[in-house]
Amino acid sequence: MRAPSPVPVDLARRFLRWTFFRAALARGWWLVTAVYLVLVAELTPFQLVFVGTAQGITVVLAEVPAGVLADAVSRRLALVVAHLTSGTGMLLTGLVTDYPLILLSQCLWGLGWAFSSGADIAWITDELDDSSRIDRVLTARARWDLAGAAAGTLAFGAMAWATSLATAVVAAGAGMIVLGFAVVARFPETRFVPVVANRWRHASGIFRAGVRLARGDRVILVIIVATLLVNGGHEGYGRLLENRLLGLGFPREPDPIVWFTVLSLTGLAAGIAVLWVVEARILGAGMARRAYAAACVGVALGMLVLAHAPSAAWAVAGVFAVNGIAGPVIRPVGDIWLNRRATSDVRATVHSFSSQAENLGEIIFGFGLALLAGAWSPTAALTGSVVLMAVAGVVVSRGGR
Repeated sequence: MRAPSPVPVDLARRFLRWTFFRAALARGWWLVTAVYLVLVAELTPFQLVFVGTAQGITVVLAEVPAGVLADAVSRRLALVVAHLTSGTGMLLTGLVTDYPLILLSQCLWGLGWAFSSGADIAWITDELDDSSRIDRVLTARARWDLAGAAAGTLAFGAMAWATSLATAVVAAGAGMIVLGFAVVARFPETRFVPVVANRWRHASGIFRAGVRLARGDRVILVIIVATLLVNGGHEGYGRLLENRLLGLGFPREPDPIVWFTVLSLTGLAAGIAVLWVVEARILGAGMARRAYAAACVGVALGMLVLAHAPSAAWAVAGVFAVNGIAGPVIRPVGDIWLNRRATSDVRATVHSFSSQAENLGEIIFGFGLALLAGAWSPTAALTGSVVLMAVAGVVVSRGGR
């Protein structure tokens, strides 16, 4: 077997720079898209939440095959396909307003996420091949992700204000496609050995090995259950945020996108500071469990304030607690915690199980929250999100030791 090549000195920096630009495109796109769906496409609260449900179904169907592809064929190839597919969905969103086509565009975005999920962490973990560095690199990745999100929020918010919402949405999608071919396609893949003979039989073996590991490791099971609850709760919050703020009198002059940009940037700046603190302590014993549980409680409190806020000012305070203080901690800590438990041969597949839990949460609980929003009010749906987040905190606190 061919000996692996030395790891490039700047590999971690390349990974972090790519994380920055991908986050800039994705977060800038979603900032503008969230307003576009409310003001241009004029979707109802039920339609807004159901968009996420349809997206989640797509990811659940594609997630495990995508993870096995990354473990059996190529992690780099999986990431290139992710950029092409998600970029196409992003671009299409800005070209349509009919609800069925909006659903199609969001499902394409979800399909791209399925190919990306787990493949990026598996790639950098194997290429670095240094367990003492990877936890810090993944925490730094979360900070670079927030920094990129801030840059994208500012750039695409300004573009939407200067041109139109649709123009900014299309530009972000085109940028995602270019990033995949110009940057990701050039990533080295020196420590990964693809399966050549009996590929499909080997792929099936990878899937079964991943299932055995997930079923036999109590901590992995706890992470997956918590992920299911967290993303179910966050689905209602994320889809109803703009609707709730605008309904409470969030400023519409000079333009709503300006105020949403300011709110997003403030939360991102706070999130970067919080992750600096987490990064310095992430190697401590039990830190991942404690940080995850505390973040769930913080998010639940912020959502509770948003759900029952008497004014836009109170609602903004709740959003800041979710987006700026507690929310940014959950995903990177969960990824680090899971990555410690997964072995190299099934790493992308095990991460795909976690991503499946994310989307199953969005489907199972997101649909119920959509019904609540349609039958009662956004406040009822957001209160349901609070309950799910609180339960996730209890599950991790009691079961993740």
